[in-house]
Amino acid sequence: MSAPLVEVSSISRSYSMRSGMFGRSTAVHAVDAVSLSIPKGETLGLVGESGSGKSTTGRVVLGLEPPDRGEVCFGGKPMAAPGTQAWRAQRARMQMIFQDPLGALDRRLPVATQIREPLDIHGLGTPAEREDRARELLRAVELTPAHGARYPGALSGGQRQRIVLARALATKPDFLVCDEPVSALDVSIQAQVVNLLADLQAQLGLTLVFISHDLRVVRQISNIVAVMYLGRIVEIGSADDLFARPEHPYTQALVSASPAPGRRSASRIVLAGDPPNPAARPSGCAFHPRCPRAIARCASEVPTLSLVGGDRQVACHLVTGPQAETRDAA
Repeated sequence: MSAPLVEVSSISRSYSMRSGMFGRSTAVHAVDAVSLSIPKGETLGLVGESGSGKSTTGRVVLGLEPPDRGEVCFGGKPMAAPGTQAWRAQRARMQMIFQDPLGALDRRLPVATQIREPLDIHGLGTPAEREDRARELLRAVELTPAHGARYPGALSGGQRQRIVLARALATKPDFLVCDEPVSALDVSIQAQVVNLLADLQAQLGLTLVFISHDLRVVRQISNIVAVMYLGRIVEIGSADDLFARPEHPYTQALVSASPAPGRRSASRIVLAGDPPNPAARPSGCAFHPRCPRAIARCASEVPTLSLVGGDRQVACHLVTGPQAETRDAA
């Protein structure tokens, strides 16, 4: 495994939420003590239900939002303060692909102009070189220069997502955060965009964070998978190993719900209830109210990520505590 390009150390991010005009302000912990190490040229898949903190983690890693605590290092150096020249230089090397391509594009501008925009912002190349780069990027995402004269509304969903990808690649970044990049597309178009992204990663040596709730897509493109629940990582490890042998009860439920050849629907684990309100996080393990195997310790003590073999880390008393030893002995 190559050296990490991105290292995230115990980042946390909270927001204030007020109930009604005169209600008391409550802290919502969107991301809580998340640590990640992403090797150069590899893909980290970040999965979990809606509200688990995946997108907020991606935004903090990119420097679009500051962490309340913790640190993000890129290329061995801490992220520079927002708005500084050093921050601009780092931001040119990292970009984001958004979930809604139509919302990410300006409907009033031809798409070639929008592909060229990052080059204009960072002052890269002459005007003629920027035009050439925009045409080159259109071809790289399997569109023609003629598409560049069109407006976003005149393109299909798959074509718009290719434009967003081309714009993200304009400054020749090393790192992309892909936030649900195919969830708004038809299944057949999803496969085309994911295959294109994988091909470009192999050609350009890109490092990716791929955020999704679709484990089928994550399994296809990721080397490493991290599972989030209510702002914390509950399991992380190599993709093949994690999908073959999920350890955390939440991961087991997610994997069982993902279609796979030969898997019977009767083997699916159905979780009771909905994820708790992040503003009223349960004590101990946040998953314990929904966990079919929870014990008394789960309600009172927060589990920490611990190695359970190889590169797998799991935050679960049933996997790493005395109960796991009893289970293994049996």
